[in-house]
Amino acid sequence: MKEKHIFWQSSSWVLSLLLVLPILAIFYTALGDSDEVFSHLISTVMGTYTANTFWLVLGTSVLALLLGLPSAWIMAMCRLPGEKMLQWALVLPLAMPGYIVGYIYTNWFDYAGPVQIFLRDVFGWQTIHDYWFPNIRSLGGACIVLALVLYPYIYLLARAAFMEQSVSLLQSARLLRCSPWQSFRHISLPLARPSIAVALSLVAMETLGDFGTVSYFAVNTLTTAVYDTWLGYSNLNAAAKISSLMLLVIFFLISTERFSRRKQKLFQQQFEHGDDVRYTLTGAKKWCAIIWCWGLVCMAFAFPLLQLGYYAWHYFAESWTTQFLQYSLNSLSVSIITSVVAVILALIVNFYRRLDGSKYTAVPMRLASLGYAVPGTVLAIGVMIPLTSADHLVNDFTQAYGFGRPGLIFSGTMFAIVFAFVVRFAAVAIGSVESSLAKISPSLDMASKTMGYASTAMLRRIHLPLIRRGCLIAGLLVFIESMKELNAALLLRPFNFETLATYVFNFASDEQLEQAALPAILLVIVGLIPLVMINRSLEQKH
Repeated sequence: MKEKHIFWQSSSWVLSLLLVLPILAIFYTALGDSDEVFSHLISTVMGTYTANTFWLVLGTSVLALLLGLPSAWIMAMCRLPGEKMLQWALVLPLAMPGYIVGYIYTNWFDYAGPVQIFLRDVFGWQTIHDYWFPNIRSLGGACIVLALVLYPYIYLLARAAFMEQSVSLLQSARLLRCSPWQSFRHISLPLARPSIAVALSLVAMETLGDFGTVSYFAVNTLTTAVYDTWLGYSNLNAAAKISSLMLLVIFFLISTERFSRRKQKLFQQQFEHGDDVRYTLTGAKKWCAIIWCWGLVCMAFAFPLLQLGYYAWHYFAESWTTQFLQYSLNSLSVSIITSVVAVILALIVNFYRRLDGSKYTAVPMRLASLGYAVPGTVLAIGVMIPLTSADHLVNDFTQAYGFGRPGLIFSGTMFAIVFAFVVRFAAVAIGSVESSLAKISPSLDMASKTMGYASTAMLRRIHLPLIRRGCLIAGLLVFIESMKELNAALLLRPFNFETLATYVFNFASDEQLEQAALPAILLVIVGLIPLVMINRSLEQKH
């Protein structure tokens, strides 16, 4: 038994250190010489990049809060016609990649788009000098687009917080004749602040790591600076310096999230299922709430999806090509391999923690989960550094022993994308497997040890059958996230290798959204699966 524990211990630590290696490599490379490229960026454009990033994160977070918070309170505390469908529909924008929504809205609201053409026809305007129209390809436009697809983070966590609040407090507020607004401001909002802070940190991290939207909108941020410095200046050290700055910001946001969760433990949450203290909206209030909520769904999901469907229908022959099938197969292969590896890794680190309940056994789990907070563009830098070094070591070794040079077997193949995806999404699998293992009684472990089962046999014959559903869900979530990932795939894909995400990005960047519609719809459909699972989980819980 002791030998098996050593195996699980060593495996957990080795795998977790491998997954945290890209993050360490970024900071280590950032200490190297960047040939004055970084100094040049600091003295010229870095101030603009930093300011754009700050205003992008701030603007998106504020807009997402203004969109998601009222919707969450309405769905949690009010009765509306069709509320069952609306609760589910408000989550759907998370399945829509931000850069796809940005392409569609640019197509609609640009000078040559149908909206401005209609206005010119109606009012008789001839040129752009005859009227003023906001520029969609701007920092403000990027904030609006990102807020439309990210507000569900606010909606989900705030709605859950509102629904878990003590009914007695809300009933007391009514006895004191507090209006709905007073009840929201003095009771519901203060109790939900920790959850809202967590949701805002998620929105901020997603915004900070976005590349597709800001690139198309020509908004220079730190993410685009990493991309341009690496590929434009061919300077990995300077790109690592910028990436390390972004990681420091992300770690600050994560610390804020942890602090908010710690505060949340102070609150006593009691939700009685038999009591319904929701408000019944009537008249103008009811219609305003319906228009607000359904308007969000239409603007962020339904209208863009209908536009994609229109393009896919009319340009199906041009879209259904051998390239589309090949790139779909590429995405399928990468995602399946990533999900299998991530689930195996999650089983190892979780089972080790279960075998040895000391506080230090949680460290490998936490280290292996750090990559989820790292933006894909930054992660690509961190992955490329150790893989390139490994390629040089292998080539030098084989050449020294007369076997020739095998080439870039790590950094120049699909291995780089799979490794990056595992680092990025291992936390998803670890969390799912952890929750499944927590439901298994420790008495089963004791009984299996009494019967003489070794740890491997106990995992195979006792735990795996019981957590099979959790493992399948973990693999499915990792598969879906891998299918949609753009940033890391864009930088790490081998020569002549595309995924569906990069395929859509390339077409849309070339203003050929019509041919990108079919693969974009496929990505959206794949992204809907976890949202259905999340919504069902909330319904069962409440």
